[in-house]
Amino acid sequence: MTQTTPDDPSFEHRQSQPTCSFDRLTDHHIHTSLCNHAVGTMEEYVLSGIKKGLTRIIFLEHMEEGVSSQKKTWLTDEEFDIYFTEGKRLQEKYSKDIGIGLGVECGYNPEQVHRITTRLKKRKWDEIGISCHFLKIGTSNQYLNMFSRSPENLELAATLDTDLVFDNYLSLLTEAVQRLPGTMLCHMDGALRFLPGIPPLHKNHRHTIDILLRAMKEHNMCLEINTSGIAIRKEPFPHSTIREMARTRDMPMVFGSDAHHPKDVGNHFETIDVVTGSRRPQ
Repeated sequence: MTQTTPDDPSFEHRQSQPTCSFDRLTDHHIHTSLCNHAVGTMEEYVLSGIKKGLTRIIFLEHMEEGVSSQKKTWLTDEEFDIYFTEGKRLQEKYSKDIGIGLGVECGYNPEQVHRITTRLKKRKWDEIGISCHFLKIGTSNQYLNMFSRSPENLELAATLDTDLVFDNYLSLLTEAVQRLPGTMLCHMDGALRFLPGIPPLHKNHRHTIDILLRAMKEHNMCLEINTSGIAIRKEPFPHSTIREMARTRDMPMVFGSDAHHPKDVGNHFETIDVVTGSRRPQ
């Protein structure tokens, strides 16, 4: 299957087919200390997955292009070399214990699509998660990290029209789905998650989300049920309304812990109802 993009018409849409059937024994979203905001070695995450009885984990490290930020929270090409070298070593060492995938969480920047796709083409990825962490403010070179809890980012977010920010975020995700070779959409409604007083989804948001879900369906993308949301807002990302919208469209959904510490691998997978987000009877 191929996807035509404005920058590279021959770019393959799927480097490997994602595991889109719903599976509580695979964690599709795990980070490492290489991203500068997670702790623990890759091997410690693997051992945690084995201890918790998972059959497969997929590392999903950050790739960004053209972003200005006070702190680098993504990998360079040289760091991805280290990531793949260690990942392949672990795949061989633990081949009888657990499957290990090497993927990327690709941050979308509409000004850098050609550069992003060029970098993606250089490697064989087991999963390409699509996200959008950074929003450019006006015509300046200032970017808001919509997923950061740092005081600087929260102060900047508080000065903006949060409804407009969230609308722009959803529109960028839709554009990313159409232009990048993603296999999974990460933490769909996680933007501004640390900003107090964020209102619930309103009708206009739901309309934009419907467009996004239709684009995902067209491009055979999975929706991530990101269980890191439980610690932040007592339910996974995305909101139950969105999960129900996805379910009625028969969209594939997969679990991701978004682990930034080895102990978080596979968090809540066995206990959470996919649609409601509530705990299932044990």
